[in-house]
Amino acid sequence: MIVQTLPGRRAFIRENTRLQAPPHTPELSLHLADEVTPIWRLTEEALEEIGLPPPFWAFAWAGGQALARYVLDHPDIVAGRRVVDFATGSGIVAIAAMKAGARRVLATDIDVFCEAAVGLNAEANAVAVDFTDQNLLNAPPPQADVLLAGDICYERPMAEAVMAWLRRGREAGARVLIGDPGRTYFPKDGLEKLAEYQVPTTRELEDLAVKRTSVWTLP
Repeated sequence: MIVQTLPGRRAFIRENTRLQAPPHTPELSLHLADEVTPIWRLTEEALEEIGLPPPFWAFAWAGGQALARYVLDHPDIVAGRRVVDFATGSGIVAIAAMKAGARRVLATDIDVFCEAAVGLNAEANAVAVDFTDQNLLNAPPPQADVLLAGDICYERPMAEAVMAWLRRGREAGARVLIGDPGRTYFPKDGLEKLAEYQVPTTRELEDLAVKRTSVWTLP
């Protein structure tokens, strides 16, 4: 399988996506797919594995777009700071943080394609983003000034685990920002809303063409 190697995965992404600007962050360029089903099927075929999760790296999800927009509009949050972008997907939030002046950004995701996607997208935006595919939920959050997380509440167990992990980071002194478009398992209790956006998306991904999406913090 060509996708067993990082160069192979980069080639796969180039072949099956196109460079485009997410609607809510038009100053960024990402390698994105236009339809869910074809790219999902292709990743399963490439990895010879059925039942994989959706290729989150191939789309600019509403929570990530909102969080990236907030970071770009409020660069003081990350400027000169160490940032971790949890479940980075395409890397949209990590890239926004670097464009806003972060000293260093560590993007994290366990999807086998994400390292290639983040690398290609970082190059397209003339920034450098570090990456790890380790599951950071198995340990305390790494030392960072800011923890970012977009669209993390698709499933209850994952949402609970990530929120607990982010709270540990907040207790250790990191600022925490979360982007969420009203996912079922997103817990608003104990959070402070910083901003709300109407984020253009697609019915390929969401139930609405425009999602009301908020950015939250752990006070």
